[in-house]
Amino acid sequence: MNEIVNRVANSPIVTIDLEKFYSPLSRYQFDIKDYLYQGLVLREAEFRDALREFEWSKFENGCVAVFCSVDAIVPNWAFMLVGTYLGKLGIEYVVGDMNALEQYLFEKAFTKIDIEIYRNRPVVVKGCSKVAVPLYAYGRILSLLQPVARSIMYGEPCSTVPLYKVGK
Repeated sequence: MNEIVNRVANSPIVTIDLEKFYSPLSRYQFDIKDYLYQGLVLREAEFRDALREFEWSKFENGCVAVFCSVDAIVPNWAFMLVGTYLGKLGIEYVVGDMNALEQYLFEKAFTKIDIEIYRNRPVVVKGCSKVAVPLYAYGRILSLLQPVARSIMYGEPCSTVPLYKVGK
């Protein structure tokens, strides 16, 4: 009788599941538009007063995207000023929208990768996930793996799309 051999399980292929890099932190938004005079311009004195009175603790245990969702006159220092309040409480933030926040969180997680475990190995970047993985994460993981991996594929180990292979 012929034994069924699981060649995928026995292969040297290493699978990277980007879902595992998804941060469990809550995501919040701080939209400066809510502090604009007539929806157009930021008035410094009123803005500073509003920030002093704001309940920043509601963002604890989370990460905040600081942005302005309307086309208005908002000086750069305004975004930075919001950051000072978040920073005092140790709350992580980015100046940018929710996409920028996701990029930041994935980049932070990628800094913890021991890239050497992928050296000279075939790697599959898993394609399916239960969480929304930003396109940025796929490009970034490729840029980290390409200098070390023997080959890089996308998909599932049993059905992959080849992306890169070291030349002979």
